Parts: sequence; structure tokens; C-alpha cells
Amino acid sequence: MNNKTYLILHNIRSVQNVGAIFRTADAAGIDKIYLTGYTPTPLDRFGRERSDVAKTALGAQKNIDWEYSKTVTSVINKLKKDKTEIIAVEQSSKAIDYKKVTIKKNTAFVFGNEVKGLSKAVLDKSDQIAQINMLGKKESLNVSVTVGVFLFRILNI
Repeated sequence: MNNKTYLILHNIRSVQNVGAIFRTADAAGIDKIYLTGYTPTPLDRFGRERSDVAKTALGAQKNIDWEYSKTVTSVINKLKKDKTEIIAVEQSSKAIDYKKVTIKKNTAFVFGNEVKGLSKAVLDKSDQIAQINMLGKKESLNVSVTVGVFLFRILNI
């Protein structure tokens, strides 16, 4: 039985980041993306395709199952009920090096806002917290770059 792999994108501001993440998720074989909070979705409020997402996703938004939920906690609770492990990707004193993450069952990776990251409440609900250590003067990578680095390492692609 193959494990399912999901992404939860919470309060991502940039439409371009969302499109780029869809494209990377498609390349990495992600099963579903959950968009929460104010993260832009591939469809506008009238159900029409958003050209700004499509521009960076290059059609990947049509290949991956996705779902929108206003609250991230409802998605996390639903997935935990289904025995899915929740791994937050965030800098934290409780975080492990992302290179040490292993997948043993269905897993959802949570990525947060480009500036504020993930809240303490989301981190507290997560089974693990993983971070990519930074060697330079900048303290973080762009969220879409983080998704790519993280997925291709963890999924051994």
C-alpha cells in the first residue's frame, strides 16, 4: 500500500507562490493540497480559473486534487482522525533537521505565511516540526523554494 502525501498551505499571501507550489507538488506526486485561511485558490469566488495561478502553475492546478477550508485546524483535525501524520515545516526550537524526517504512513506537510510562518497553535497540533537550516545571513527561503527543497529530499526524488 502506498502512503498518501498531502500539503497544507496556510495563509500564503502570494498567488505566484501558490502556483509554483502546485507545479512542484505535481512534479513530486503529491496526492492533494489543502488551501486554508487566505491562501489563494486556483478558482476565483465565481468558480472561474484564476489566470494568475495558472501562469505559474502551468496547468498543474488541474492535475492535483485540492480543497479549500477557512480554518487550518479543521483540516489538521480531519487528517489526524484519518491517522495522517502532520509535519509542520517551520523554524522552531522544537524542530528537527528536515533531513531526518522519514515517512512511515500518510503524511501532511504544513507550510505557512511567507513572513509570519506558522502559528504556535498549528505547531502544537503537529506531530513533528522540521526545519531547513540556514547557513547564510537570510533566515529563511521563499515558501515555494522551501516546498521544493523539502519534498524532493523527503520523498527521495
